[in-house]
Amino acid sequence: MSISKLAWIHPDAKLGANVTIEPFATIYGDVVIGDGTWIGPNSTLMDGARIGSKCRIFPGAVISAIPQDLKFAGEKTTAEVGDGTTVRECVTINRGTADRGKSSVGSNCLLMAYVHLAHDCFVGNNVVIANSVNVAGHVTIDDWAILEGNVAVQQFIHIGAHSFIAGASLVRKNVPPFVKAAREPLSYIGVNVVGLRRRGYSDDAVTRIEDIYREIFVRNTNVERAVQNVEQTMPRSPERGVILDFINNSPKGIMKGLAE
Repeated sequence: MSISKLAWIHPDAKLGANVTIEPFATIYGDVVIGDGTWIGPNSTLMDGARIGSKCRIFPGAVISAIPQDLKFAGEKTTAEVGDGTTVRECVTINRGTADRGKSSVGSNCLLMAYVHLAHDCFVGNNVVIANSVNVAGHVTIDDWAILEGNVAVQQFIHIGAHSFIAGASLVRKNVPPFVKAAREPLSYIGVNVVGLRRRGYSDDAVTRIEDIYREIFVRNTNVERAVQNVEQTMPRSPERGVILDFINNSPKGIMKGLAE
């Protein structure tokens, strides 16, 4: 363990083995830090921070500050960061409210400089969020999603697994899994073929995904009718199940398709 004498650490904070805390870091009392994690200079972990093992928290990051929500009444909540995740300079992760009880970032994620995650956000594993992305409250981002720089995500949005959102996009509707999204308003521009192949999806699986989204986003402007066509004409597969479950659980709608 290497702890600078210039850091301020509350005596109640719980530190794992081989933790490094650099000068001028501030660690509040209700904080847990896992084994082998590096806490950079001038970073701040406030009450409710739960940091996994082998994480890297860079200078200026603030984790578990209270929500920027006028309804917040001081309830006890947390902001959780999974194992192996990197939080770069000046990232802010607010803790949860009574709604979800926590904000969470999964394992092996990369949050680049100046990312803001508001209260009650759930981020999955292996997610990459690039510089200056702003994510409003109650957003869910599933595993392996990639958000390029300067993306802004509206509250209560759901972003599906393995999706890719182009830089400077405004996300006002749910983004289904496996897709690439861009333009204004945010629209389907194809399947994230490169990402899927990198993660071991077979050519057959990628083709099935492309066929499903061709029906939903290219041939139809009515999503409900497109979903019915997929259910009636396309064989069952794990990919079909994931896509249809996502759409059927998006009562406020999904992003636009090419036909629109």
